[in-house]
Amino acid sequence: MESKTKNKKTRAEIERMVIRAFDGVGLAAGEEAITELKEGWFNVAYCIKLANGRETVLKIAPLQDAEVMLYEKRIMSTEAAAMRLVSQNPKIPVPEIYFFDDAHDLCDADYFFMEKLYGDNLEHVKASLPAETQAAIEHQIGAIIWEINQFPGTYFGYDGNPDLRADTWKEAFLKIIESVLVDAARKDVVFDFGYDDIRAVVQKHIAALDEITAPCLVHWDAWNPNFFVQDGQVTGILDFERALWAEPLMEAQFRQLFGAGDQSLHGYGKTEFTAAEEQRKHLYALHLALVMHVECYYRHYDTDDIFNYSRQYIADTMAWLVAN
Repeated sequence: MESKTKNKKTRAEIERMVIRAFDGVGLAAGEEAITELKEGWFNVAYCIKLANGRETVLKIAPLQDAEVMLYEKRIMSTEAAAMRLVSQNPKIPVPEIYFFDDAHDLCDADYFFMEKLYGDNLEHVKASLPAETQAAIEHQIGAIIWEINQFPGTYFGYDGNPDLRADTWKEAFLKIIESVLVDAARKDVVFDFGYDDIRAVVQKHIAALDEITAPCLVHWDAWNPNFFVQDGQVTGILDFERALWAEPLMEAQFRQLFGAGDQSLHGYGKTEFTAAEEQRKHLYALHLALVMHVECYYRHYDTDDIFNYSRQYIADTMAWLVAN
């Protein structure tokens, strides 16, 4: 996916970053030393081969003055912090971060080098896997997400943007929703629903958030492209950049995004939901749909796939929230 926010670098620039991170070791010779990884939608990432034969992945944030959404402030530092936090639990197969640099002298944005994962991207291979293997992997994913959610927080909201934090989940979520609408207004986004209609349907169900009193770490973006698998096992989980302190039902597994299966819920250990939980699940689905749609105006993707999908997702979710 091509995106306006991808901050691509030359070989010479990457070489300087490599030398700093790996104690003077430079790039391997030849074009194969740097391979762009094109699955991501926001940051640019490269597979890097060092002169000593070692392989690593380099991830670079957008330019500091890049036009991003409010919740995306400082999300690379959020990602590094979240990955280092969850690495304390060996049940969470997160890559090791070798080096994080926010000095902005060699590079005009934050960047880090991390362990290269081996295996296959789940998005690429899932359809070719036997049904029982797919189910086993989904079950593992649910269990991994449960482990991530066991890390407690001290506030609700985003690490990278203090303006999107609060002591209660209700207050934090209202700030988060409003920030997406503010981002939309900056780009003159016209939804199929009025801004005030969206606000009203959120207010209709917002009391359901009162049940949540303790923040936990939420990955939020744990869908198929962010998992690696090998021999029927999950070997890695990526992209913690949008992690926040919230409640577990905000995870992708509870939004059933892009055909997520029930086995992930069995792996998590939760398959039944109260009326209030259903309300929250649909509020979080609306939030995701709005984010996906507004992102299109900031990223300038090279296809309309996300725009069209998110537009329908907004419509479907709004219909449920209005009717219930």
